[in-house]
Amino acid sequence: MPISLYNSLTRRTEPFAPLDPERVTMYLCGPTVYNYVHIGNARGPVVFDVLVRLLRRHYPHVVYARNITDVDDKINAAAQQQGVQIDAITNRFAQAYRDDMAGLGVAPPDIEPHATTHIAQIVTMIEALIDGGHAYAAEGHVLFDVGSFADYGKLSGRDPDELIAGARVEVAPYKRNAGDFVLWKPSTLELPGWDSPWGRGRPGWHIECSAMSAAHLGETIDIHAGGVDLLFPHHENEVAQSTCAHGGKVFARWWMHNGMLTFDGRKMSKSLGNVLLVHELLKLHPAEALRLRLLSGHYRQPLDWSEAAIQQATSTLDGWYRVLRDLTDVALPTGELPVPPRIEAALCDDLNTPQALAELSVLADAARQSGSAEAKAALLGGAALLGLLQQSPEAWFRWQPTITATMRLKSPTPNVRLRDGDFTDEQIDERIRERNEARAQKDWKRADLIRNALSDSGIALEDLPGGKVSWHRVRK
Repeated sequence: MPISLYNSLTRRTEPFAPLDPERVTMYLCGPTVYNYVHIGNARGPVVFDVLVRLLRRHYPHVVYARNITDVDDKINAAAQQQGVQIDAITNRFAQAYRDDMAGLGVAPPDIEPHATTHIAQIVTMIEALIDGGHAYAAEGHVLFDVGSFADYGKLSGRDPDELIAGARVEVAPYKRNAGDFVLWKPSTLELPGWDSPWGRGRPGWHIECSAMSAAHLGETIDIHAGGVDLLFPHHENEVAQSTCAHGGKVFARWWMHNGMLTFDGRKMSKSLGNVLLVHELLKLHPAEALRLRLLSGHYRQPLDWSEAAIQQATSTLDGWYRVLRDLTDVALPTGELPVPPRIEAALCDDLNTPQALAELSVLADAARQSGSAEAKAALLGGAALLGLLQQSPEAWFRWQPTITATMRLKSPTPNVRLRDGDFTDEQIDERIRERNEARAQKDWKRADLIRNALSDSGIALEDLPGGKVSWHRVRK
């Protein structure tokens, strides 16, 4: 079935048709690596991970790039504060980002370009802009002349004068126009810098993505994605400089933007103290519950984040995993897991993940009722396209938080009181064996004492048909 995607450039949903069906290209703006990322930063990678999975079902070759911005004033400030080189900061937090995304079930991109390894391409692109009359050098800086690009403002859909008036732009005497943005800036000796025709310096943020995208995906790409907060000025500036550097060629044929996260109805921000780091959330909640919450709203709409919403996501997954646990002995049919048409249809309709999740619930109910191999395969196949139900039921129910009761999030989230338990997994299994022996001997009092001892430590037992016993740690 055909894929239709909303295009921010045209402001309508259109049937997706790649420039080359044999090589579909997609670029997602990645992180600036100077600290751990917050959960709002994770929505785009999770949502567009589902899109890439869908595209790979429809096309033989998808090239997906997600960059690392490893030169930036925030990185410089962190390095100076700690008295280290910038790569000590960027290497650490780039790996932390990869780990966090992997924890959320996000597959790594095919290409992960770093800005610092593309300085030559950045310089070449700036030179092309100068030669074409779209950029100029002034006092060690190189700036893009927004007045030279008639379509400036088309992506964000606003008049350029309004955009410039509403944006926080640097007022500098060397600018021809207030909205001209920096392509290259000079570096003092204590700052990282590279040699260039305009002196030792470093690139501006916007030119980095344009150069990296062109280097790996070509001058025209099929899909460019990112958060709606990047629409202006970052993506608007990318369009301007890429189009002008490549002789008027279309830069990105589809622009896709995910909505922002709020926390209990308020914008996430450091000033409000409600920034939730993925690094910490993964210690507090099952990763698939975080992923499920990020997919629970349509990607173009805002999504509210709350403790209650995560608990609901965890409860939903508990139910689905119970179905799979009950079907443990049901062998799957041979071959690749099928993707149910109704789930694929939902995702082909502008990545409608809420509808796909509703269909997944229907499949879980069907598997619960029928207990058939086909129903189990449909549930697993549909979930796999969404990156869910990717572990065994035993692993899911044995998950427990790794943040202790004395640790707190840097947010207004109430302190989470955890039941760490006095028992290891092996000790729990041993207690269950002892209880089974007591029951076999009809020593019901001893069996109840063992069950109560486990319950007091936050371990819930469930007696299953055939004498089997399942257990999981009770979550608060």
